[in-house]
Amino acid sequence: MSRLMFALALLASGLTAQSAQAGYCGGASYQCCPTTACAPSSCYTTCKVERETCYRTVYETVYEPQQYTTCRTVYDRVCENVEQTCMKTVYETASREETYQVCKPVYETAYQEQRYTVQRPVWETTTRECSHVVQRPVWTDHVREVNYCVPRTVSETIEQERCYTVMRPVTETINQERCYTVMRPVTTYRPVTRDCGHWGTQQVYLPGPVVPQRSIDPCTGCPKVCMVQCPGRTVCKRVWCPNVVTEQVACTSYQPQVVRQVCPIQVCKYVPERVVQKIPVTVCKVVQEQVTQKIPYRVCNYVNETVTQQIPVRVCKMVCEEKVQQIPIQTCKMVTETRTRSVPYCVAKQVPYTVTHQVAKMVPREETQTCTRMVAKCVPKQVAYEVCKMVPVTVCPDGGCGVAPACSTCNQ
Repeated sequence: MSRLMFALALLASGLTAQSAQAGYCGGASYQCCPTTACAPSSCYTTCKVERETCYRTVYETVYEPQQYTTCRTVYDRVCENVEQTCMKTVYETASREETYQVCKPVYETAYQEQRYTVQRPVWETTTRECSHVVQRPVWTDHVREVNYCVPRTVSETIEQERCYTVMRPVTETINQERCYTVMRPVTTYRPVTRDCGHWGTQQVYLPGPVVPQRSIDPCTGCPKVCMVQCPGRTVCKRVWCPNVVTEQVACTSYQPQVVRQVCPIQVCKYVPERVVQKIPVTVCKVVQEQVTQKIPYRVCNYVNETVTQQIPVRVCKMVCEEKVQQIPIQTCKMVTETRTRSVPYCVAKQVPYTVTHQVAKMVPREETQTCTRMVAKCVPKQVAYEVCKMVPVTVCPDGGCGVAPACSTCNQ
């Protein structure tokens, strides 16, 4: 409200400035006018905030304790043995015959004629004459004499002495000691342990399963679920009874043994011996001898000769020929065939068995008890609060706005 009154005051001062432009109270020349020229020139109304304290009644909820007597039912737990016949499922394997159909492919082969044209080559042979000049050799036989020396060997036999050394063998017998190794068998005994036990039967007690059972809690009297152990059963199983026996086992091993033996040995020695021998020796001498020999030789002269030759020429022509070909076409047909197979399946069979377990029985009884409860109650209460009011106030200035003096810095 105060902002609105301030805006109205500024608007009123603006209207006054427009009527007195000579006194520089206009908004356009506000920066160059003196401060006293723009003071408010009339009374205006503004708002004032006043605070007032008020009281109001508030109701508050208060809880008070209250004693009361009530009866409750308490359950006592009593256990008793109950025999129950249960059914367990035993699965047996059976088989049934099942007929099913399968599709088997059957292939058939048919032949289709296809005609096509091929070009077959046909060869023709013609002859043409060809003349050419050849040089034919003509041979002439001649003889010439050649003189040369030939060495001729002349043999002559003479005797010549030859001395050489011969190694003559001399044999004598000596005794020599020989050592060799023989493997002798040695028998030892070692203990061997083996288990000669047997299989026996032993009874084993298997505890029953733990099942949930509903019961009443003796402290709180509320029903609860607890786990109860079912009676077990006794089964027989095979147990190995050990019987350890120690035996002496003979072991034969071969050990080496050195044996000495005296053996007669013949030793051969070679003794050098000088021998003189007369050997006939053939001595060859070379004697030069002159020989005359006639050697034949041939001289070749070439003579030109014209030769005419018939040359065969082959010409190929392509001749069109029609052929027929049998093309195999294979078709497949699906034939339905019925087959039988044996299908195993499981058959569930219910087998009864008796289980003895303890059943909890709840016996009710009445019990008196004192309880405390909170009772709600409404209480009145005075609460103070403040209220703000806008009160209008008229404000009048002390002096008015006259004609303002001229400004030296503003020409408007």
